[in-house]
Amino acid sequence: MKRINHLLANSKPFFIIWCMIAAFGTYFCMYAFRKPFTNGTYDGLTIWALDYKAILIIAQLLGYMLSKILGIKIISELKATGRKKLIICLILFAEAALVLFGLVPRPYNFFFLFLNGLPLGMVWGIVFSYLEGRRFTEMLGMGLSISLIISSGILKTTYFTVHEWMPFISEFWMPALIGLIFLPIFLTFVWMLSVVPEPSTADKLLKVERLPMTKTDKRLVLTEYGFAVFGIGLVYMMLTTMRDFRDNFSVEIWNEIDSHWDKGVLSLTETISGIIVLIALGSLSLIRNNIRGFWVTQYLIALGLALSGGSTLLFQLHLLSPFWWMLLVGMGMFLAYTPIQVVLFDRMIALFKIKANSGFFVYICDSAGYLGSVFLLLYKEFFMRDLSWCNVLIRFSYMLTIVSLILMAIVSIFFNRKIGIKGPITGILDRRA
Repeated sequence: MKRINHLLANSKPFFIIWCMIAAFGTYFCMYAFRKPFTNGTYDGLTIWALDYKAILIIAQLLGYMLSKILGIKIISELKATGRKKLIICLILFAEAALVLFGLVPRPYNFFFLFLNGLPLGMVWGIVFSYLEGRRFTEMLGMGLSISLIISSGILKTTYFTVHEWMPFISEFWMPALIGLIFLPIFLTFVWMLSVVPEPSTADKLLKVERLPMTKTDKRLVLTEYGFAVFGIGLVYMMLTTMRDFRDNFSVEIWNEIDSHWDKGVLSLTETISGIIVLIALGSLSLIRNNIRGFWVTQYLIALGLALSGGSTLLFQLHLLSPFWWMLLVGMGMFLAYTPIQVVLFDRMIALFKIKANSGFFVYICDSAGYLGSVFLLLYKEFFMRDLSWCNVLIRFSYMLTIVSLILMAIVSIFFNRKIGIKGPITGILDRRA
């Protein structure tokens, strides 16, 4: 253990690799408690004349959304000493809810997916609190981002493989089984996170020390930057909605666009997307100047939005195959989504020397994001019942691209004016760092 602590404190490559693996593993395992139930099709089941699977997803999303709302306070005020205990308790609660989902007869068991989602929304904030405010936050966040992208596809493949090995396990008990399999792995990665040293003096000079926020801190931040946070939050809400819809109904979408598709494609498309996003985020960490890094991050977001909408247009014009469309629409979405979640607010805090932490901003955006996911599912059930899952994704991707690019342009104008006012101060501090 002393050897590990020494390497973490004195070896930059070891520190970066350790943090990336720990963050990746912890968040990947969280998805093992959240996503496996979506692999069930629950054919022919309904609740109140509504699709049973849609109700299950909505129930969990409502819990997850409430978790994000609670996280605005809990994560922004979280002290370093309480992180390890909290994250373990959250996962154990989620697994207990999955056991009850399998134990209680349907349709009443849908409530336990609400309870399952209730703790899981705060896991991201705890994991990222170990990584933010460092000179290499963008690079460290790559592990967190890559798990976000590839976990769903890999876990879907894992689900189907385990189910083939144990066909006697029903789709109501499979989520609890998958969670149980990943529990010891999760605990190992949490231990890895818990031994990561706090940010150094150089980190604090370049990226600003991240401290628990008070009510006064939050009020002052929203007074000065609330307009930009609102605009970014709307973009993030649409990206979250599209990400969740594409992920939750990927099996149904593939059935519609390619009747002969292979289940391995679920892992392949997400893995390729993850590698591309990994390279993009890693490149951002090479930009030490906070002003330049802040703008490049926004350009990357715009590129991702354009790729998502452009690939959809090419697919409709029959210039892209189903595989390339699902790959590129997802890649574009994640190229826009992950920089907002991992990089944009971290750079914003460093650039304007704000007394805040990234969790506060991300959880404001996340709470709106999952509200959008619930709204889209309900809208599909009540007003687009005759529209295929594929066509819903097509329409939403166009709306996402157009509206989000307009919002990002407006937000950029706001920040350009802010930088014009505070530029001399931040420029001096960047050069000193």
